[in-house]
Amino acid sequence: MMSLDSITLYLVATMVAALLGAMMVFFGKQENSPALKWWGTAYLLGAASVALWTAAGDRLGPHLYLALNAVGFVACGMVWNAARVFHGRKPNWPGLVLGALAWVAAATLLDPTASMLRMLVGAGIVSVYAALTASELWTERRKSVQRRWPALVMPVMHGCVLMLPIVIGSVLRPHDAGFSSSIWVTVFAVELILYAVGTVFVIFMLVSERTVTAHRTAASTDPLTGMLNRRGFSEACARVIEREAKAGRPVTVMIFDIDHFKSINDRFGHPAGDEMLKLFSTVVVSNLRISDLSGRIGGEEFAALLPCALEEGVLVAERVREAFETSGVVVDEGPVDTTVSIGVAGGPAGTELEVLLASADTALYQAKRGGRNRVEAAEELPLSLENWRRQSAARIGASQARPATA
Repeated sequence: MMSLDSITLYLVATMVAALLGAMMVFFGKQENSPALKWWGTAYLLGAASVALWTAAGDRLGPHLYLALNAVGFVACGMVWNAARVFHGRKPNWPGLVLGALAWVAAATLLDPTASMLRMLVGAGIVSVYAALTASELWTERRKSVQRRWPALVMPVMHGCVLMLPIVIGSVLRPHDAGFSSSIWVTVFAVELILYAVGTVFVIFMLVSERTVTAHRTAASTDPLTGMLNRRGFSEACARVIEREAKAGRPVTVMIFDIDHFKSINDRFGHPAGDEMLKLFSTVVVSNLRISDLSGRIGGEEFAALLPCALEEGVLVAERVREAFETSGVVVDEGPVDTTVSIGVAGGPAGTELEVLLASADTALYQAKRGGRNRVEAAEELPLSLENWRRQSAARIGASQARPATA
């Protein structure tokens, strides 16, 4: 009766694994996800191997039986490689087949009557692959521990269940021919079902989270320059300002405006203007620190937030201005002037981003009015955004009353 129940459980496990594998391969093709294809193919191979082994058993013949088991170990290697591919790493082809080769060697060299020993060797190989898979998932540093723990627990649990007979092997009879029909066979069958379902749940959780992250990143990134857009810049700055406020440190904001950008588009075309924007974004990122934030907040206007005092921010702004001026852009019509006007504003810990941007914008206006290609620092923060808006409206009215300049 135990044998029939075990066979039934194994067949159920293989059917579940096959359905889940087909589903992952399908979604892998739909979403163009190589990792899902790897996982799905591994499930299909493993399910086919276990199903034939359970249904045919000793009728397969020694060589076909050995090859069938080897395919099962290749499927375990594919699960590990799927985790590598999911994290952007290349497949480990030697490791993919090493477990199968180790099993073939063990099955060939061991005494044919040592069925329990062969089973323990196979469990050990699967446990090693489970540990490698868990290690691969654990090293994904972009996820918090709370989010990563299901991806780690599933393969660890699988390996522990398979290794348990090895750990307590001293209390088992090494040459017990009835070991294959012991309670461990039933435990393995039940665990295989739980592992198949649980692992697929974890896989789709990871894939779904990565998809959401990709969409969130696209929504906060400027497609032309790859920098943060206005929304992404504002959200990231809010987090940095809050962090610096807790530490009591000041922050500095600067706004960049490429000089005569409209004339560049008019003279050389919009593709040349796009190249200019990409060049300037590279200059900004190259001259800022890793801890600094930068983004394109509209048209030819860029902004940056630095966790530092105003004096240090002015030095960084001057470095960006000089680097852009000496970038040496040349088109068919000749060299192109690459200059930028920069407004810089600093504030004490906890100053709101909008207040800093308003003050930096006032300084930028002064830089433009003072001849462009210069850095101006704000003398003081505006008392309120409402006052700044009134001042901006007055400046706009005054500029409209003057003749437009290039």
